[in-house]
Formats: sequence, structure tokens, C-alpha cells
Amino acid sequence: MWRSRSNRDREMVVCIACGSSLSRADAREYDKEGDRWERHGKEFEHLCKACYRDLCHQPRKELEALLGDIEEHGLSQEEFLRRYLAEVEARYDPESREERER
Repeated sequence: MWRSRSNRDREMVVCIACGSSLSRADAREYDKEGDRWERHGKEFEHLCKACYRDLCHQPRKELEALLGDIEEHGLSQEEFLRRYLAEVEARYDPESREERER
């Protein structure tokens, strides 16, 4: 049989953005894969309502993969941003792509 939702909602979670502790009922689910409706086999992270409102809710197709490709332990913020901009340009700028293909 299905568990009562009231037990689950009393669980405490931590906001991944600001670190505050709050009840699960007062939190919003965050799915880094961007598909919170496909729930099978997933464990969600959580955001408090204030941090959730601050999020950009635009589609982020391929963003997690791009970040994973450029991320490296110990990377400075400056180097991370340099790699990010270079990779975005390489993948999505049509002029840059045309120059590479010549």
C-alpha cells in the first residue's frame, strides 16, 4: 500500500543553495537532470522557497553535461569561466563552428 504523505512531509531537508534546514513540505524539489516529472529511481535535492524563486526556470538542455565536461577538481573560478565560455562558443556559435570546419 502507499505510504501516507504526511510522514514524508515531516522529514527535514537542507536547501542546496543557502544551506538552511526546513521541512520537506516547505521545500521545492530540484532535479539536476531537469525532468522532475520522471521520478523513477531518483532522489531529489531541495531548495527553500526563496532560493527556488531566484532560480532561472528556463530550459537548460545539455547544461549539466557541458558543466561536467569542463569541471575539474581544484579549478579556479577564472579558469572555469574561461573554459565555460570557450566551450559554449565551440558548441553553439555557428560562426565559430564554420571557422573550425574550414
